[in-house]
Amino acid sequence: MTGTADTEAAEFKKIYNLDVMVVPTHNPMVRVDYADSIYKNLAAKYRAIVREIRALHEKGQPVLVGTISIDVSEKISAMLKKEGIPHAVLNAKHHEKEAEIIAEAGQKGKVTIATNMAGRGTDIKLGEGIADLGGLHILGTSRHESRRIDNQLRGRAGRQGDPGSSRFYLSLEDDLLRIFGSDRISGIMDRLGMEEDEPIEHAMISRAIENAQRKVEGHNFEIRKHLLEYDDVMNKQREVIYRQRREVLTSTELKEVVVEMIEELAAEPAAEFADAKIPSQDWDWAGIEERFGQLFGAPLGWDEAARQDLNPETFETRLREIALTRYEQREAEMGAANLRHLERLILLQLVDNHWKEHLLNMDYLKEGIGLRGYGQKNPLNEYKREGFEMFMAMIDTVRRQTVNTLFRIQLVREESVEALEEQQRRKKTPMQLSHEEQDAAHTPLVRQEEKTGRNDPCPCGSGKKYKRCCGRQ
Repeated sequence: MTGTADTEAAEFKKIYNLDVMVVPTHNPMVRVDYADSIYKNLAAKYRAIVREIRALHEKGQPVLVGTISIDVSEKISAMLKKEGIPHAVLNAKHHEKEAEIIAEAGQKGKVTIATNMAGRGTDIKLGEGIADLGGLHILGTSRHESRRIDNQLRGRAGRQGDPGSSRFYLSLEDDLLRIFGSDRISGIMDRLGMEEDEPIEHAMISRAIENAQRKVEGHNFEIRKHLLEYDDVMNKQREVIYRQRREVLTSTELKEVVVEMIEELAAEPAAEFADAKIPSQDWDWAGIEERFGQLFGAPLGWDEAARQDLNPETFETRLREIALTRYEQREAEMGAANLRHLERLILLQLVDNHWKEHLLNMDYLKEGIGLRGYGQKNPLNEYKREGFEMFMAMIDTVRRQTVNTLFRIQLVREESVEALEEQQRRKKTPMQLSHEEQDAAHTPLVRQEEKTGRNDPCPCGSGKKYKRCCGRQ
């Protein structure tokens, strides 16, 4: 629940599928929101702000001055010090005193300068007699590019039916006006012969500024929406991978997953090499043997008789049966418990490694995909298409490497491991060598003849310099 969601209703609906409903205020809103005052330049605007603050301070009405940055807060603070107007500055430099300073902002004669974001959520209670003076006055030193931030600032006054007022001061040099047509307003001011310190106040101009804010908000929304659309592609892939990892970690029937992988891979040689139009003995058996060996770690080894009278369907069935039989043999050799443990380890390691690599590849793809627009292609559609192809290639690689590793891996006996460790220790520990062996290892090499310099004549007698003859080799 928030007081400023209404301006972002379209974004809530499109991105989060959330409706925004405006609830009526508990007490009638009596705050007066004045039209914006627009000045020719920044200097004139700041002078007008200080004049307004002085007038309200002398009257005793509290003022909350909202700025878009700490720099502006400190600039106005310096101007008020010069004028001798007591005030409090609330910004990120004094965050520990934030609630204390903002709570006092409704007392008589108080002047509080705050960045627009500071002090939100603190209730500003009006002091005695302040309601009769007009309540808390909100003075905005410029418009933010988001209406929501301006509404948050205005919303500090007029709470729970309290009286209050608000006004924004702008100049034609402000970023928002400079981008959206300040030249036109400047021309009107010049034609009317208006002085520098004379403001324009008109509801039509306030509406034009709101329209400018809507355009900026719309642009920012499009950027966020665009990023979300790209992230949605990755998110769908992320969900698939994480679901697979959870299955691997929690499944007690991991054998079913591996059997499915083996069956899918066993169908590949049949799809690639088996041709119903050609007699089975004339198929590319060298290629079939090689492919089967790549997939399952051992060649098929069929003789001429086994290659006769086959069609693609029977060939695929036989390949699947052979692969599954070999898998059962692996299970008998290693033991079911050992093989299940290995399957879990191998699958997790391969999924994690290839997923990390895939994330990097998707980042590289995203960086350059915008260029597809020059070829009259939709970059997002191209990103979805190529991302899907890369993802399926990654899944296929994980499947192949998992099956291949399971068919090739060998368990080592403990005695063999101990023998290997002993051998490694002997290599690393000189204390285990005999004295003669240690002396031989530490005896420096002695050159028998004098070293030939690079520019000396070559000893082979060619007449060339050593560096251009034997030294070159």
